[in-house]
Amino acid sequence: MVAAGAAVALVGGCSVGVPDPAAPSIPPVTSGPGTPTITPGHDADAVASRDMPFSAGATLAHGVPVGLSEDLAEAPQWKQVVGNAGGASRYQKSDGCQAAAEVRHNQWPLVAADDRESTAALFAYLDPTILPAYLKPASLRWGGERDKPGPAVDVLVLERAAKPAGQKAGRATAVLARVFGTAGSSVYVSVSCPTAAALAAARADIAQWLTVVPPG
Repeated sequence: MVAAGAAVALVGGCSVGVPDPAAPSIPPVTSGPGTPTITPGHDADAVASRDMPFSAGATLAHGVPVGLSEDLAEAPQWKQVVGNAGGASRYQKSDGCQAAAEVRHNQWPLVAADDRESTAALFAYLDPTILPAYLKPASLRWGGERDKPGPAVDVLVLERAAKPAGQKAGRATAVLARVFGTAGSSVYVSVSCPTAAALAAARADIAQWLTVVPPG
């Protein structure tokens, strides 16, 4: 299934789309150790211990999926309102921010020359008006321990500011995504807040608490 069952407007909320009810539920993934998947000739521990820039996507084992932790539920002022429904989790913060985090597998139709190009293709799939020039570089945690410095994974982010007062109500939003072409997986994190300041704080929380989990 490519990213989600149906594309939706990226700035209208925190959903990627309507999950396919026929898709299998993906078990929750935590940042702790798990049962390793053995791929001959592949050193998963070495890959997990290093940064994962777009250029390093080919170092992942073919077809072995990445995951997303659900640790944002433990962050101050945040609570989880949907837990791993078809691979998606949703969160709310006491200041009115909302976030959604999804991991999808079998993303082969999006795979292009490299992970950066594949990630741009994901944004275009969800909204054809999004051009690569609109996307900015960002990063999320790549495994490791939350309270310690650790490796990072490159993502692309699309940001849109809240509309000025007096115009039709709108929220400040950010969408962060990465397609892992070799693994055939994608991760997608969206957050919307009442103000730009609240969005900046929410993104800092996500950077600290939400972890992209390397393949075991």
